[in-house]
Amino acid sequence: MLVVVFLVTLLVLAVLREYRDRKRLQHIASHFQGPKPHWLLGYLPLFPVNDIPGIFETMVKLHERYGQDLFNWGLLNDHMVVVTSAANVEKVVMAKKTQKSQIYEFIEPWLGQGLLISSGEKWFHRRKIITPTFHFKILESFVTVFNREAELLIEKLGQNADAGREFDIYEPISLYALDSICETSMGVEINAQHNPENQYVRDVKRMSELVLLRIFHVLSAFPRTFWYTMPNAWEQRKLIGRLHAFTDSVIQSRRRQLLAAVEQGKVGNQETHADDLYGAKQRSSFLDLLLNVTVGGKPLSDADIREEVDTFMFEGHDTTTSGIAFTFYQLAKHPEIQEKLHQELQDVLGVDYRHVPLTYNTLQNFPYLDMVVKESLRLLPPVSFIGRRLVEDIQMNGVTIPAGTDFTIPIYVIHRNPAVFPDPERFDPERFSDANQHPPGPYDYIPFSAGSRNCIGQRYALLEMKVTVIKMLAHFRVLPGEQMPQVRFKTDLVLRPDKGIPIKLVRRKFDSIK
Repeated sequence: MLVVVFLVTLLVLAVLREYRDRKRLQHIASHFQGPKPHWLLGYLPLFPVNDIPGIFETMVKLHERYGQDLFNWGLLNDHMVVVTSAANVEKVVMAKKTQKSQIYEFIEPWLGQGLLISSGEKWFHRRKIITPTFHFKILESFVTVFNREAELLIEKLGQNADAGREFDIYEPISLYALDSICETSMGVEINAQHNPENQYVRDVKRMSELVLLRIFHVLSAFPRTFWYTMPNAWEQRKLIGRLHAFTDSVIQSRRRQLLAAVEQGKVGNQETHADDLYGAKQRSSFLDLLLNVTVGGKPLSDADIREEVDTFMFEGHDTTTSGIAFTFYQLAKHPEIQEKLHQELQDVLGVDYRHVPLTYNTLQNFPYLDMVVKESLRLLPPVSFIGRRLVEDIQMNGVTIPAGTDFTIPIYVIHRNPAVFPDPERFDPERFSDANQHPPGPYDYIPFSAGSRNCIGQRYALLEMKVTVIKMLAHFRVLPGEQMPQVRFKTDLVLRPDKGIPIKLVRRKFDSIK
């Protein structure tokens, strides 16, 4: 009898605690917009089950219907605040102390506590170590790799042009981007473009889908229960094993190369101290740095190295794939913009524009290309949302938001604010011309995030995008495929097409310069 009384008492206390928390959250929610939540499931019934494009479309429609800043209810008292207004976005990303939100915990078994997820001192020291690998002197050498890999891409895609067939541009771009990140940042050639069925590319795509499905699962607030009971979690563990095996193979391959070079006397002792990185003219790859750097006199552990390699392999190929493919998607739909861009590359590079090697300095001379890339990143930002968790209380919309609250910042929605971007669905590179008297503010356009945790590789991504676009347009006209109007988008970890981007290519004639 006493046991029953004790259990009932615990149940009553738990219910009272939940009720008290519910009233507190309802007070905060009253300062934001949003539909009326289900008493138990919150907004979860609004999202279609296992329909990833539908989940994304629902997220966007909620903002279209209810406004910029929403209070999003999950199971019981699980919740997050979703903000798109510039003032509130600034408060979140510029807060003195923040962490990544709960959604990033879902990818921690894969990416570990790498630069994307880590916080505090660990994040600060890792950022300091890694930043020099994106110095413009090192980026100059990366452009050489982009040139070579883009030439191979053009050769492969030429087969589709010669056959006159429609094909999905997203897949070959993904292989190209993977080859590029492996050679530039890892110092290893994996020849993905020669292997269209690359397992790593497919595993990353499926992993991203599983993460999104987990975010909107009824058990998302109970990660341990989900991890051990759900079939998707079982599949995720298998994928993680394969993904880790791939990155381990990349790391070990580079270790062997460096060891062989030392034994042959081609390189000396490459040990690099973290505090000396800014003063040293490092030409080594990102992976070389991780293998040789010491922090406090100690090298990074194998686990430390793998979590950073996993992070950069994913971010360095998946996001740039979307950025490049989406640019071709827009150019295929807007031939007049494509031809204007083609004219610019002729004007800048001259008569032999197809064969002029692109350099870091040359790429600074394409103002219209800059505008096209920026507008493509506005309409279809590869990272369509970011998440933050408050470490300290902040004031927002006239109410105190307590530490520990998770925020989602949907960049895709921010970039469609009609007050900043009139007729926001129209592809118009002139929005980013110097003549625009009303340019977007610093929190109206954030394709690479904002604040101290912005994308460390944004210059890398922009260079790769520009090289690829120039090389492609120098050889082909990009036309929309017949299925182009049916393209739907989905966002998991990265914004991507649901079933590819169908295009056709037509070889350009090179008799003369227009």
